[in-house]
Amino acid sequence: MDMNLKALTALLISGGTMLASCNNNSATKQEDKDSTSVATPVVSGPRNFGQADGQEVLQYTLKNAGGMEVKILNYGGIITDIITADKQGQKGNVVLSYDSLSGYQQKGQPYFGALIGRYANRIANAKFKLDGKEYALAANDHGNTLHGGLKGFDKVVWTATPSGDSSLQLTYSSKDGEEGYPGNLQATVVYTVTPDNALQITYKATTDKATPVNLTNHAYFNLSAGKDSTILGHELSLKAGRYTPVNDKLIPTGKLDPVKGTPMDFTSPKKIGADIDKVKGGYDHNWVLDKKEGALETIATLYDPNSGRFMEVATTQPGIQFYTGNFLDGTLTNTRNGQKYVQHAALCLETQHFPDSPNQPSFPGVILKPGETFSQTTLYKFSTK
Repeated sequence: MDMNLKALTALLISGGTMLASCNNNSATKQEDKDSTSVATPVVSGPRNFGQADGQEVLQYTLKNAGGMEVKILNYGGIITDIITADKQGQKGNVVLSYDSLSGYQQKGQPYFGALIGRYANRIANAKFKLDGKEYALAANDHGNTLHGGLKGFDKVVWTATPSGDSSLQLTYSSKDGEEGYPGNLQATVVYTVTPDNALQITYKATTDKATPVNLTNHAYFNLSAGKDSTILGHELSLKAGRYTPVNDKLIPTGKLDPVKGTPMDFTSPKKIGADIDKVKGGYDHNWVLDKKEGALETIATLYDPNSGRFMEVATTQPGIQFYTGNFLDGTLTNTRNGQKYVQHAALCLETQHFPDSPNQPSFPGVILKPGETFSQTTLYKFSTK
């Protein structure tokens, strides 16, 4: 980073200076006129979004030269906006969101856009054993623990450090015993808007005691940008020949069942509404990705024929939770533009390790030990066709 960007970043952190204002200088104007140059992407903001736990909640805007924008809160690392163009060139926000912090703090708020930790998804009976000791967690989901407990990473204020290359770094220190988990965990998440219209999310974590870790983001996508009330007409593909079947409380049975010949088969693009009625409650399952362990590979595509928006998902993770907003019922308040978020208004594609892995020794390991680093990368790339 050159000294000018460092200075701008310092101004941003200390005084909330709008980095976007750097577009007003003569050098940038000259670049804009030069067809061979590309305008430098910037982080703008932050703007005040309220208060939580006695701390200021701020919203940052990341942009690239192509006009894609992503807005993020330091509260919960929440993605409030992903603004991309449709096939007509009209821009729209393709994630569900609220018009204020009150929306994100309302009872029953289903994790819109948030970072999830210390353990994403479910752990059966809200407990697990590690090194001979049993740990009790918050039973916040029908006797199980879900998405980190009562106050997971989605409900804390992270320390935000923007940079001038369209990235925002968030850090959070989770104390030993927080929500029942062992070890002091240091988590770092970096959001970056890339030149080719992708949102890249990189996650890292270290600990001073062995502890389960499973970090993800819980964005709710509707590629119509609100023009269609549901995502049932979206076409999804998943690079996954198997999935983890679940019991009536959505806990994996431990089996890895083939998707072929079942409603779970998305190995070729298929409308989400085609078979959803054959799946009790709708889709809310983990798919076992067909990929090389730890490699960053494209493992999902999502297409909205009406808007023409196309999204590709790449990840280093072994699994993905595909959820069709089954519990949305139109009652959430403070929604953006007063929209009613009805059942299936959006879908989630949460890259992850498998649910209940601390209690399922046959699943890929999730225990992070001192001296090791948890690391995962996920990209959501947008285009039209």
